[in-house]
Amino acid sequence: MKSNLFPTIFGSVFALFVVLSGCESSSTAVDSNSNEEAPAVFSVFDATVDVFQDGNSIVIEASGVPNHTSPYWSSTSGLYEDYSGSNSAFELNPNRIATQNYTFRIPASPAEASNKSATPLGPIGVALNGVAIYNQYAGPNQPLTNEINSFDQYNGHPQQSGAYHYHVEPVYITDLVGRDGLLGYLLDGFPLYGPIEASQSVTNNNLDAYHGHEHATDEYPSGIYHYHVTGEDPYINGNGFFGTSGTVSQ
Repeated sequence: MKSNLFPTIFGSVFALFVVLSGCESSSTAVDSNSNEEAPAVFSVFDATVDVFQDGNSIVIEASGVPNHTSPYWSSTSGLYEDYSGSNSAFELNPNRIATQNYTFRIPASPAEASNKSATPLGPIGVALNGVAIYNQYAGPNQPLTNEINSFDQYNGHPQQSGAYHYHVEPVYITDLVGRDGLLGYLLDGFPLYGPIEASQSVTNNNLDAYHGHEHATDEYPSGIYHYHVTGEDPYINGNGFFGTSGTVSQ
């Protein structure tokens, strides 16, 4: 998938060439850029998300804002919508959606880690619409029991700095791609799928301690380890990353 980053890179390099060409004795060389098109599977990301390969990493750049309505948008936004979900205990939290500047760097060839690491608070992955995925905790060792009541009709909400995110099934995406579809990737490079597989509901009993298992999928016919969202704790990820985590900056 071609990234919108390329025109920016070209323009920057051209501008640098113009500046250097005006210098009488400059010996500075412009390094060639190593960015490449990401593998075709990553073309499923929303058009607002830039995805490219940089060496051994897939780089995903996103604003982190949802492409769907929510009561957490400003009331002046065209995407503002009152809560329309089914949770009678819903309570709007005081935060509002704000644009982020995420750069996710995940392994291009993910592999099982010899030493598994726990997921941190904050982003542990990214959904296809560029929204961050968080783990199963509302805070250090604090379950989502009460926080779930602040999830909007698409199962997301913003934290204090306005970073909107999902802790559980991102139903806007599963409505689009199907509940057995690819939903995004965690930081270790392994894909995340919906709560249905082979026309059956996936439960925690079908998954390992990290909330995944390995076999062929439509996107990876040769087989790959992958995570699933489920309707029960830990929802997306269990005891930590199955693979070696990449990084996220914002």
